[in-house]
This record gives sequence, C-alpha cells and structure tokens, in this order.
Amino acid sequence: MARSRVILAVILSFSLPQTSLSRASSSSLGAIVYADRAHLGAGNASAGTTIFPGDKLRTEPAGSLQIRAGAARLLLSGSSSATLTLENDRLGASLTTGSAVFSTANSRAFTFHVAAAVIRPSTDLPTIGQVMVLNPKEFLVKSVRASLRIAVEDDVREIPEGASYRIVLDPAAAEPEPQGPRGAGAKDHKWPIKKPKFIWIPISLAIIGTVWAFHEAFESPDRP
Repeated sequence: MARSRVILAVILSFSLPQTSLSRASSSSLGAIVYADRAHLGAGNASAGTTIFPGDKLRTEPAGSLQIRAGAARLLLSGSSSATLTLENDRLGASLTTGSAVFSTANSRAFTFHVAAAVIRPSTDLPTIGQVMVLNPKEFLVKSVRASLRIAVEDDVREIPEGASYRIVLDPAAAEPEPQGPRGAGAKDHKWPIKKPKFIWIPISLAIIGTVWAFHEAFESPDRP
C-alpha cells in the first residue's frame, strides 16, 4: 500500500507541470520575431519568446519590437507601450503610448484598441494600418493598404486606403454644442441631437515616418 502511494505521488508530480504547460501553450498568442531595446513585462524581450494574453510590451526611445500571431503582425516603434489581449481566439492589442504598425491577412485576424476606439480591417484583403497616440483622447490613424473600420460604441466609420485622420474621442471638447432653433415662447431650448462618439479630421502627412523601413518585412512573400 505504501509503495502504491509513493508511485501515485510520483505520477502526480510529473503530470501537474505537464498539464500547466499544456494550458499555457493552448492560450499562447504567437511569438516575438524581432526585439531591439524592448521589454516584455519586467524583463527584456527577445526573438522567439512566446507571447500570451495580458503581456505588456514596451520599447525604449530608440527601440522596436515586432510580434507575429497567426495571420497578424504588430510592430511597436520607439517609446511605445501596448498590452496584448485574446479576442475570439485571435490577437488583440491596446496601444497606450507611442506608435504602431499592424498587418493582417483578413478582417478577423487582429483587433486594435486605442482608449475607447476599436480598429479593425474592414475587408479580408491584406491590410496595413498605422496608429500614433497623441494623448489619452486623441490619436492619428492611417490606412496604408486596404481600408480600416474604426468604431466607438455604435459610431462606426471607414478609413479608405491611403487616407489619414486625426481622431478626437471627446467631441464636446473640440466643438461647441449645437443648439436647435428657438420657437415662439421657447427660451434657450435645445433640441435633442445625437452626438457623435468621436470626430475625425483629414490630414495629409505621413504620421509615423520612423517605421516605414519595416514595411519591407510586411511585404515579404510569407507575410500574413
């Protein structure tokens, strides 16, 4: 009986780490494919490292970091930070500071968040987008290839290929509140108006010039 208990304990001691490893593997998102002066959590990031939901990525001022997950790639330029998420079994990321480029092979491969805004490819064509955070309620976005879909709750719009916009997530702070016409006997009456969740302002400049060199990696024959 004692010998049987010892054997059972040994079996359990080997099976528990394997079970944990299997679970970790099944929840992984992908891997880091390039890292230079970049960090994963509290440690340094290195190529080949597996990434998981909840991982925090950060780059130094002259650093960069690129990850690949299924049919999507994400590149962080210098002085950037992002948190990875798992959405419908696919990669997602929330950019909090800095700038990033993402590349996808279809509309479901990747979801990008900036504050309350959600950015996705609007078609299943190979798509490349760029985003730069200016402050917690304002960012720049450019559709480099194909078109992007940006949504803040039920306010959804499309950014065509080649277009760039400055997105403001607090329209009330950017524009005066409109007033409806005043009827007879009415004093300062405001008609109910459905306000947009964000405003966008067309721009014509290249918003993230420091990362254009990395587009060659996205254009490779085995790109997602």
